[in-house]
Amino acid sequence: MTAAPTDSQRPRVAVVTRAARGIGRAVARRLVERGYAVVVTDLDGDAVRRTADEIGAAGWLAQDVREESSHARAVDEAARHGRLAVWVNNAGVGDDGTLTGVTSESVRRLVDVNLLGLLWGMRAAFGAFGPRGGDIVNIASASALGPVPGLAVYAATKAAVVSVTTSASVEAPRGVRVHALCPDGVDTDMVAAMRPDGPAKAIVHSSGRLLEVDEVAEAAVALIGSRRVVRTLPTWRSPLIRAGSLLPSQARGGFRAFELYGRRVMRRR
Repeated sequence: MTAAPTDSQRPRVAVVTRAARGIGRAVARRLVERGYAVVVTDLDGDAVRRTADEIGAAGWLAQDVREESSHARAVDEAARHGRLAVWVNNAGVGDDGTLTGVTSESVRRLVDVNLLGLLWGMRAAFGAFGPRGGDIVNIASASALGPVPGLAVYAATKAAVVSVTTSASVEAPRGVRVHALCPDGVDTDMVAAMRPDGPAKAIVHSSGRLLEVDEVAEAAVALIGSRRVVRTLPTWRSPLIRAGSLLPSQARGGFRAFELYGRRVMRRR
């Protein structure tokens, strides 16, 4: 009779949410290359199934992260393939607009997906990590670090992500590490869908270029196993954004300059 594999002998499993495309797909592909049995999830079941086939993922799941029970199903799918070692909360939406300019529907979607969905995922991962522990990687945003006109609600949800990451990293049991990655603007469908006449899209472009999804994926995967809790990408952008938090009443002129420069960058693109 063959003995059951010990916990250390079981394959390491990673769950990546909203992985059908963009950052999530790039993260999942890198984890597959690193030897993880990867479970990819997405609201679009057909798309995530195709992604799983194309990148060699171990499993896939159609998931609406707003539903707490969907994360339990992701845990069950992960358990079919080995020991849960990594959970990447990548699912998010980016409706842009001022606090009073976004619709009530958008406010609810931003909070439910970006924050509540992430909280459900973190709680599920905490409950599923075994004695060997694991890593939670939350994809936040540089907008979490200071004021970003035109992204008030989105930035608020991402600031909450950074906050819960830092608190949970202290609460976590030995062997469990919690990280937040705060990338600047990334060349994704989310940014492409922003209103071209709104301030948010221009400010996102004001860094000079948009990050590529592979750059973000590389940074996200690099956090696994590290002691780093919060990382901004690129690093130089963080002090500029944080400066707006120190003197918000005087930041209007600076952000107007960022917006004008970002529009020049957009025209060049």
